[in-house]
Amino acid sequence: MPNKKKIRVKVKKRKLKIKNILILLLLLILLYLGINYILHIKIKNIYIINNNIVPDKDIISSAKLDDYPSFLLTTSKEIENNILKNNYIKEVSVTKKIGSKVYIEIEEYRALCLYNNEIILESGNKVENTYNLILPVLLNDVNIIYDDFINYFSKVDEGILTKISEIEYVPNEVDNERFLLTMNDGNYVYITLTKITKLNKYNSIKDQLEGKLGIIYLDSGDYVEIKE
Repeated sequence: MPNKKKIRVKVKKRKLKIKNILILLLLLILLYLGINYILHIKIKNIYIINNNIVPDKDIISSAKLDDYPSFLLTTSKEIENNILKNNYIKEVSVTKKIGSKVYIEIEEYRALCLYNNEIILESGNKVENTYNLILPVLLNDVNIIYDDFINYFSKVDEGILTKISEIEYVPNEVDNERFLLTMNDGNYVYITLTKITKLNKYNSIKDQLEGKLGIIYLDSGDYVEIKE
């Protein structure tokens, strides 16, 4: 038998290109550092709009933005939910804009009056007078018509509400929702809840008194009794 020649098979060994691996690792490190840097860019400016009662610093504190946290990792929804825990806040809208700016637009519950050193809000909640608001003082209990009281007094214009010094619940046999208002200027107003919007015309009614003081009956009859 003839001798068989052995065929040699050459196996090429792939040499690892260390340079390429190092470049890849460097790119991954740079990518990680870049993402980490972007994620930790802090909020730079906070703009608060339309708040009249709650100070800016309290809104920022409620929102947990005191230390100006990460712009990207702090969501608008998270900020809104935190702010809404404040009983004075009715609605809030948060917008994030380029430049790490956060805009917080606030709608507050109206503060209607003081009763037993607490503020009654249009929401019906009673809260501490944290911000030392000057409001009409409710002199007596209105629990029997509390919801109606809140509903109707919320319809009084802000400018008129500030002219009221005291609110006294004075029902009679005919009207279970009758009130006597002591005004800051010395006038008195009788009003029933269902006619509360008439109070918004107080300034024009007052002008008809020509500088005199009187008792204004808006609960029935719409007439004025001049005080001697």
